[in-house]
Amino acid sequence: MVRECGEPGEVLRWEDMPVPRPAAGQLCVRVAATSCNFADVLLCRGDYQQKPDPPFTPGLELCGVVEAVGADADPGLIGTRVVGQPVLPHGGFAEVAVLDAADAFGVPDEVDDTAAATLHLTYLTAWLGLHRRAAVQAGDVVVVTAAAGGVGSAAVQVARAAGAKVIGIASGATKVETVRRLGADLALDGTSADAIARVRDFAPAGADIVFDPVGGSAYEAATKYIAFEGTIVVVGFASGTIPTPRLNHAFVKNYTIAGLHWTLYRRQNPALIARAQAEIFALAAEGTIDPLITECVGIDHVPTALDNLAGGRTRGKTVIRTDPEHLRFIR
Repeated sequence: MVRECGEPGEVLRWEDMPVPRPAAGQLCVRVAATSCNFADVLLCRGDYQQKPDPPFTPGLELCGVVEAVGADADPGLIGTRVVGQPVLPHGGFAEVAVLDAADAFGVPDEVDDTAAATLHLTYLTAWLGLHRRAAVQAGDVVVVTAAAGGVGSAAVQVARAAGAKVIGIASGATKVETVRRLGADLALDGTSADAIARVRDFAPAGADIVFDPVGGSAYEAATKYIAFEGTIVVVGFASGTIPTPRLNHAFVKNYTIAGLHWTLYRRQNPALIARAQAEIFALAAEGTIDPLITECVGIDHVPTALDNLAGGRTRGKTVIRTDPEHLRFIR
């Protein structure tokens, strides 16, 4: 629970709470696994787009089994394994959470709970950013910043599944090696002085798409190597710095700046979300995408896990499990 905003390790507390009851059109879900996202850090800080009044439980991406339904929800869903984004204040870092029935998606048998918990918010961000906002095509050169992170690693895999050539940018030798193992055609250390030149060497005409969850200097670098009629997809600002786009620069270079806040599609175009989720599950079931899950820990580790995420000390995804027998380091 968060009762006052601040850094996760300082404000998150384990509490016993009554089991939430689903309202009309909602589901009560017994949580199996919850994925850690940078948005959860922002929620704790009070800096996320959604600003729930404390007390609340973060955890925006979960997999679990439906235990009860509210009025207007299908009682046939009870016992179904689903993924979705919980309705705050009843987030996923709990034994029980609440979902809107319209935002819950059944999980295929081929995908286990731990993987499924990463295949909703994280991979939908990658899929919608690349396919919807940037219209990725086979043969495109795609640059992914923070490519060893949760959303970045998903974007590398989604871009490769679309037939694109991928340049993954990360910080430090360990994360660069992670990006290389993810299958990027070129893995670069973004802190090196020659990073922009190496992108240009690989793609002399520039990058067709830049998928950027970092902002700050990563965005500024992207404006230097983006191609004519290329697209920079603004996904977030993990650096803590929101860049100020030079629109005269976009004007003279003919590139597009495309924003992505994917949860808007839940209301504006729910059919697209359903199609994207089905494709993501199909890619996972056939092994074309494989979530980079580096740690799987118990619910009492949530404050530390989110602090590590906030401090840039993680690779891929950390997943929180409520059942002790599934706790293990994965990669």
